[in-house]
Amino acid sequence: MMRNVLTIIFMFLSFMAKSQDVQFSQFYAASMYLNPAFTGSSEMTRVGFNFRNQWPSLNQTFVVFSAYADHFIDSKNSGIGIIVNGSKESLTGFQNNEIGLLYSYRLRVGENGFLHMGAQGSYATRSASFDEVILSTQLDIDRGVINPGNGINNMDDRNQTFADLHTGLLYYNNKYWFGISGHHLLRPELSFLTDDQDRLAIKYAAHGGVKFDLLAGSINDYFNNTQQERTLSFAFNYKKQGVYDQLDIGTELYLEPLILGLWYRGLPTNFGLPNNEALITMVGITLDSGLDIGYSYDFTLSKLGWRNSGGAHEISIRYSFVNQYYLKNSQKRLPTFKY
Repeated sequence: MMRNVLTIIFMFLSFMAKSQDVQFSQFYAASMYLNPAFTGSSEMTRVGFNFRNQWPSLNQTFVVFSAYADHFIDSKNSGIGIIVNGSKESLTGFQNNEIGLLYSYRLRVGENGFLHMGAQGSYATRSASFDEVILSTQLDIDRGVINPGNGINNMDDRNQTFADLHTGLLYYNNKYWFGISGHHLLRPELSFLTDDQDRLAIKYAAHGGVKFDLLAGSINDYFNNTQQERTLSFAFNYKKQGVYDQLDIGTELYLEPLILGLWYRGLPTNFGLPNNEALITMVGITLDSGLDIGYSYDFTLSKLGWRNSGGAHEISIRYSFVNQYYLKNSQKRLPTFKY
């Protein structure tokens, strides 16, 4: 019975939070999803993939993915990219899919600073199987049952398409970085039932941090530790969409090639929703070949409970096409979290 109740709660939150975007715990590994101004910011050619499975212990799952590629044109001080995002909730088949083209322009600010200005134009689709949707009017709390029939089985139009626009700014130097972004500036219509009454709220975000260089590794010359990079970074990510807001704060320790991260999500929160409170642990590896792989797990700290929900699993894979000397210089220029 408890599992069925949690499934109903999950469905309720999924539709109640329709004005909220999906999120990644490793948001710097999905940097162009976070802010279009990150396009080309690594000054190399990259391809990457992010996948998230949220609350896997419930009867129904919610999965999200983002795939991207970007390239920096040095002679034009410009970055170009493409991104494909998608999410699916298994009970109703509710899906969001988006494909976007990105562009950013880089300006030098002072001796060591850079400012990126980015934009993304997107084409998106939404669909759902409404015959599987459970509405609040179907819930019989006294008997603990769900009454059949939701009254919308005959709906023909189960798909929507729309255009969207995102934009952002990113400043960084050798030690600090700070970015702001605005998503869904065209505020597309969401409702399958009415026109121009349920528009997607604009999402505003601010993110930044600081990186400290640690002493280079010198444990054992046999393993060539003397040249290993070691850094400690602290960062935050704040976002607001409609009446909802959320703050993530955390730290990342880089002991080349190993990366360890720890995050806390949910400061502050106005509503105490389950996905607003979690402790996130991350481990990753970054290789000289240009391959980066990261894995993170969300420990749910809210009333939904870690054992009931199963937390969330997330994996990121990124590959950079560049020679190794240039790779190291580029990574030092952009001080942000690697994941």
